[in-house]
Amino acid sequence: MPSPPFSMIPTLKKTRKDSVVGLEIETGSIGAVEAEVNGKISVKATATCPISPGAFHDGEVTDPVSVASALKDLFSANKLSRKVRLGIANQRVVVRTLRLPAIENPEELAAAVRFAAQEQIAMPLDQAVMDHRVVGGVGAIDGAAPQVDVMVVAARRDMIAASLKPLREAGLEPVGVDLSAFGMIRALGSGVAEDAADTQAGASATLYCSVSDVTNLAVAKGRTCLFTRVAPAGLEDTVASLASVTGLPPEHARLWLDHVGLGRPLGEIEGDPDTVARTRTAMEQGAAALVDELRLSLDFYGAQEAAVPVEQIILCGPGSAIPGLVEHMVPALGMPIETGRPVALDGLDATSAARLTLPLGLALEQ
Repeated sequence: MPSPPFSMIPTLKKTRKDSVVGLEIETGSIGAVEAEVNGKISVKATATCPISPGAFHDGEVTDPVSVASALKDLFSANKLSRKVRLGIANQRVVVRTLRLPAIENPEELAAAVRFAAQEQIAMPLDQAVMDHRVVGGVGAIDGAAPQVDVMVVAARRDMIAASLKPLREAGLEPVGVDLSAFGMIRALGSGVAEDAADTQAGASATLYCSVSDVTNLAVAKGRTCLFTRVAPAGLEDTVASLASVTGLPPEHARLWLDHVGLGRPLGEIEGDPDTVARTRTAMEQGAAALVDELRLSLDFYGAQEAAVPVEQIILCGPGSAIPGLVEHMVPALGMPIETGRPVALDGLDATSAARLTLPLGLALEQ
């Protein structure tokens, strides 16, 4: 029987004709994809819009009035469905994998998960929204009882409420709140069977990485998430570093990163030579920080008892569209790295597809 979906709030039952907008808010912009699945993924509409500096920081809404206004304008201008599923990625979400005795009764398993989570999750569970999913396990060996690996997700209830407030003030109907990392896996692993992790016992795992204002990391086997974390190294730090040494506004510094990238010799890049050079330095430092975070995450994941070998990395998110980033990272990490672009977004340019990959995954059925 399939495991229950992750969802910080219940997903409402929909008819097949209903479509949902996957919604991702990040520092500086909102990305939205309206999609439905009826045999194949069909993207009905996509949209992005800027938001005021400081309205969203470290994965949380800091100016709900400004965000609500931007959402209202975005959905009205693009005639998007009002049903939305919001992605969450911040340090107030805790993800742990627990190994527990195999329990067939769902209610008894949920009770066992909650009891074990009290020691593993550093937040009062009465102030949290919690969900879980079985992601693996081991059978009875040498007389030992079978065990299951359960991924537990807990988020502070007040953070979830604050995230939903601007949506509701904009007249939207939240039908679910999901980890952004799970949306990333759905978008990039949409061609993989849901139960691939069970049917392909020897299959390797993939590290998915969304490079945005922060970096979302997830190790998955098939479409089953085995490990995820949010790393602070991301475009927000790189943009801030470049802005501080050049005096550029953050939105202009972000454009310079795309313009300079890591691929071409500096002499071939148009623009003020000093700004070009400073941009390249900031980009190299940002790429080095990203590589360090990937190494740290791979080492931490690999030390877990149930770890599956990771043999490839797939990048998405706005940073994945920066020229030369992938080629720059490959020698440092020593494994294949590619840029993930969902087929459903083929009609978009590379930059837009990169930005909207994660919202697409959030729009898909869990």
